Amino acid sequence: MTHLADNIILVLAALMLVGVLSTKFSTRFGMPALVLFIAAGMVLSRFVFFNNASLTQVAGIFALIVILFEGGMQTSMKDIRPIIAPALSLATVGVLLTTAIVGIFARLVLDVPWAESLLFGAIVGSTDAAAVFSVLGGKNIDKRLTSTLEAESGSNDPMAVFLTVSLIEWIQHPNTAVWSLMLSFIWEMGIGLFMGIAVGKLAVYLINRINLDSTGLYPVMAIGFAVLTYGLAVTVHSSGLLAVYIMGLTLGNSELMYHRTIMNFNHGFAWMMQIAMFTLLGLLVFPDELTEIAWQGLLLSVILMLVARPVGVFLSLLFSRFSLREKTLISWAGLRGAVPIVLATYPLLAGLPQGQLFFNVVFFVVLTSAVIQGTTISPLASRLKLVGKDDAQPSLMELVALGKTDSEFNHIAIDKHMPIAGMQIAQMGLPDDILFTAIIRNKSIVTPHGSTVIEPGDTVYVLSPKSKRDEMRSIFRSGKGKAAESNIPMV
Repeated sequence: MTHLADNIILVLAALMLVGVLSTKFSTRFGMPALVLFIAAGMVLSRFVFFNNASLTQVAGIFALIVILFEGGMQTSMKDIRPIIAPALSLATVGVLLTTAIVGIFARLVLDVPWAESLLFGAIVGSTDAAAVFSVLGGKNIDKRLTSTLEAESGSNDPMAVFLTVSLIEWIQHPNTAVWSLMLSFIWEMGIGLFMGIAVGKLAVYLINRINLDSTGLYPVMAIGFAVLTYGLAVTVHSSGLLAVYIMGLTLGNSELMYHRTIMNFNHGFAWMMQIAMFTLLGLLVFPDELTEIAWQGLLLSVILMLVARPVGVFLSLLFSRFSLREKTLISWAGLRGAVPIVLATYPLLAGLPQGQLFFNVVFFVVLTSAVIQGTTISPLASRLKLVGKDDAQPSLMELVALGKTDSEFNHIAIDKHMPIAGMQIAQMGLPDDILFTAIIRNKSIVTPHGSTVIEPGDTVYVLSPKSKRDEMRSIFRSGKGKAAESNIPMV
């Protein structure tokens, strides 16, 4: 048992490292990273037998909570307010139209009853924000377009979930009244919206007023509130995913302590959950079964990309101010990702006769959408002349953290035995390109000046070129810019 656990831990470590490194590959070739994570899971399925759809669904929902929460926190209300109407139209009318069109063709291609064919359409009805922005993130696309895609992706998932669950209920209980489903939709969306705002306001209040022993606990607290939001929402039979997205939107647009710390943690955690989720989903698929439905999957994928999505976009944006070129890009940027595959586990767990068929076809549709659309979105945006010169200046911390500059930050704890302890900064003879940017002293920030005295116990923040790392360290060893044998405690 111990040997098995050690092997599992080793495989998980390899998956995380490969997942992180694969993001560079996906950025370079314009392919969503989810393709590589899924491929890793499919390769592992050759060696590990895994068919636990229930565990996969739970892991998928938890991952979606984290991803939607992070997406909500990154969304600026200032950016989405002007495009809220077209985004909501895409998330509702667009999803309904996509469901209907794909459902019609699924009836012919898969030879299933109408209710099941519409269920398939609902499962593939929503887009994936993570997939879209992993491709468009490096392009300077018009902010109105990116905000529309972001708002649509965050709000169309609840619509797809509602349609999927409602159609499964309708299949299992054909006597279900349509009006009761409509009332259920109003309840789910309305209460989900209220729950997201309410818990979001409560989270902001508590995070800003509670004093925790470690700043690292604040991101954990924020994630805890996101999971709580989902739990409370589904307990009262409302849309948990919508509630989580709105809760993240509330936090991200409020005055929040440790906002940057929470954002950075969420970003990394969301990536980790994507790696885990897509790997699990890849494990749930057997490659041999995909070859059996290849032509059906490819045909339905083409119909989704070239017919259903464009019709849904153009009709739902009929009265919007988007140009033909912009609508074309929005149509092609409707990548499918996590949500359709997670929703495909619902028919499996419900015991529907076509459950396994739907899961395999949906899986094929998502893969082809990610590969074909993912690798062509950026060239299409350039061809449509919707890509401009990026004039936005990144922040200093972003440049350093992302490795896009030749400089680096070091923070150094000052020991009483260091020669510079007790010296003024002006007396050190620092080179022009080595700068003291801040000093932490007795839990307070001291702005460094030439007359500032470096005291034992200080933590000094230094900005210097990477090429002068040794010279920078030598200053702290000798106080005169020459290297000595002692080590500097770098923290």
